[in-house]
Amino acid sequence: MNIEELKTLATQVRRDILRMVYHAKSGHPGGSLGCADFLTALYTNILQATPQSFTEKGKGEDMFFLSNGHISPVWYSVLARTGYFPVSELATFRVFGSRLQGHPSNHYNLPGIRIASGSLGQGLSIAVGAALAKKLNNDSQTVYVLTGDGELDEGQNWEAILFASANKVDNLIAVVDYNKKQIDGSTDDVCSLGNLRAKFEAFDWQVMEMDGNDMADILDKMAIAKDNTRNQKPVVVLMHTEMGMGVDFMMGTHKWHGTPPNTEQIEKALAQLPETIGDY
Repeated sequence: MNIEELKTLATQVRRDILRMVYHAKSGHPGGSLGCADFLTALYTNILQATPQSFTEKGKGEDMFFLSNGHISPVWYSVLARTGYFPVSELATFRVFGSRLQGHPSNHYNLPGIRIASGSLGQGLSIAVGAALAKKLNNDSQTVYVLTGDGELDEGQNWEAILFASANKVDNLIAVVDYNKKQIDGSTDDVCSLGNLRAKFEAFDWQVMEMDGNDMADILDKMAIAKDNTRNQKPVVVLMHTEMGMGVDFMMGTHKWHGTPPNTEQIEKALAQLPETIGDY
């Protein structure tokens, strides 16, 4: 897809997110809206994987793991819009017995989902293991993982970060959603991450930064990140995003981390995001 096509799809994804959370009366719109551009680009232009090639073990294809599983609405929308399952199924988000649980689960064998996630701090460890397995099996494909910045408060992440560099897991690209907000406030107020770039560099990772709400920058920087793999070091991309991106009253605050809009708010929000491809 070209830049304009990607923007068009991302706008529709943002509409999906808002409608899913509104109808469920629960969910996490803030981070989902912030990551809509990245996941749209990832599944259309970056991952060397297709719905038809998807397997749980991921042999011979790129693999993606979502560690911050509470932003499941954006993942479900992108998976549906790129052909992993019917778009109409988005209407079952958070319905009892649905394959689209509030946090992703592999219990129902939903295409695109390999692990249950949302218990924060675990996804990076899993991705490191998957990447190491690919190296041991002479599989030339790449493993991607998305984590939240607040999620880095969990100590398990730093064990994984240390292990990955020590074992030269250089077929791994970790992306941190660096929106500087988490459920209880700003990351600086809750548990400051300090100089995150310097921390990763101290753990001997290759560190990049990008604007996660700029399609051109996403495509450019992720291509560079891919070029920097197989270089004896894992790669991390600090992705600067705005929580609630695309809806003016949801931006600039942590309050929409896990709060659904009411009827008046959903109407106001959707008015800012024109229907582009067709609502489910």
